[in-house]
Amino acid sequence: MSQYFLTTAIDYANGDPHIGHAYEKIGADAIARYRRLRGDDVHFLIGMDEHGQKVEQTAAQQGITPQALVDSLAESFSAMWRRLGISNDQFIRTTDAMHRAGVQALIERIIERNPDDFYEKAYEGWYCVGCEAFKQDAEIVDGKCVLHPTRALEWV
Repeated sequence: MSQYFLTTAIDYANGDPHIGHAYEKIGADAIARYRRLRGDDVHFLIGMDEHGQKVEQTAAQQGITPQALVDSLAESFSAMWRRLGISNDQFIRTTDAMHRAGVQALIERIIERNPDDFYEKAYEGWYCVGCEAFKQDAEIVDGKCVLHPTRALEWV
C-alpha cells in the first residue's frame, strides 16, 4: 500500500460555493475514491483561504468582521461538500491554529536552512483585488487588469 496525497485549490472565503468549486472537488473526489479502491492510503485535503483583501472588503460590505464572514462561509462550503458526498479527509482553514503553526514551522525551517531566501521588504505597486495579485505593466491595459477590466486597480 502506498501513500497518495491529493489536494484541491483552497477556495477564497469571499462568497458562497458555486458550480466551479464543486467541479474541482467532484473530480478530485473521483481520484481519491479510485486510489482508495486500489488500496492506497489516501490523504485528500480541501479547504479555504481565509485571508486577503477580498475577505476584508466583503466583510466590511456586510457589516461584519472578517472572522465572522469566514466562519459562516466555512460552514456553507463544508455543508456543500457533505451534500455532494465529497470524501475528503481534512478541511483546512487558513485561520486554524494548526495551519498557523505549520506555516510558522515552514518559515522557521527556511530561515534556518537558507536565511537569505526569506526576507521582509516593503513593496508598492498596482494591485488587482480580483486576482489578489500585484500587476506588472504588461498586465495592465488602459489602467485596468487584463483579467478584470471592469475593476479599478489599487495602488498599494
